[in-house]
Amino acid sequence: MNKLNQQSLIYALSAVFFWSTVATVFKISLEGMHYSQLLFYSSLTSTIALGFFVKKEKGVLQIFSSKLMLLGFLNPFLYYLLLFNAYTLLPAQEAQPLNFTWPIVLSLFSVLFLKEKINLKIITGLLSAFIGVLIIATRGNLLELKFDNPFGVSLAVGTSLIWASFWILNLKDERSSIIKLFGGFFWGTIFSGIYILFFNSFRLENYNYLFGAGYVGLFEMGITFLLWNKGLQLSMDKAKTATLAFLAPFLSLVFIATILGETILPSSIAGLVFIVGGIVYQNMKKIKFKQ
Repeated sequence: MNKLNQQSLIYALSAVFFWSTVATVFKISLEGMHYSQLLFYSSLTSTIALGFFVKKEKGVLQIFSSKLMLLGFLNPFLYYLLLFNAYTLLPAQEAQPLNFTWPIVLSLFSVLFLKEKINLKIITGLLSAFIGVLIIATRGNLLELKFDNPFGVSLAVGTSLIWASFWILNLKDERSSIIKLFGGFFWGTIFSGIYILFFNSFRLENYNYLFGAGYVGLFEMGITFLLWNKGLQLSMDKAKTATLAFLAPFLSLVFIATILGETILPSSIAGLVFIVGGIVYQNMKKIKFKQ
């Protein structure tokens, strides 16, 4: 392995590690603050952190465009508002894999909006993910189809629709990735602040929980995306490097079990396998494994 690939692996695996911890941090943080407060303080942290990277970029004032305002409304504001609410209603082992259905939805949106051709792989991936969602939502009771928390499940799966919509719009925006990232969190902070102003309060009962919000802002929202993008940029085989992201939801279950103390249900593992399996199957043509 050459030096460039080693650096790529370090960046990519660092991102995967941080992403695998955030489901646990979500649950811990939500014990001491409302989901809208977690959104505001984490978005604010991310905006401040990304400000140190964006200040060297030209055209920073582009963040005041209406398109970046819309992107910021979709993500982080609406996306994380639904996601954090889902985490208040569901065990982390259920919310996390249900949220991971976004690549499947993105493939469907690519057919609808980017005029990509639908094929057997896309259909199979969709069916596989749908089965996975049902297994998790019913906790394995597929024959009864009894949902333990249908609203929480709807929120978690709904985040995939928001993320896929954001991704399609973001793909068509030719501004630099750091400006788009900073602009999104800048507007997300403003929207979440307005939301709290009308529907909640900025005051926390225990400000120690701000450490959790800071962690989320740095390692779920902001800096980790830079690590991941750097890993992909340095990679000699971007498709293969991208598959490392599939480690995150499985590693996340380890943290959920050991730190949160949740007993991992067989249905959570089985559902996650179906969801990730569907994603991997859809992308098999892009992944070329050397003999």
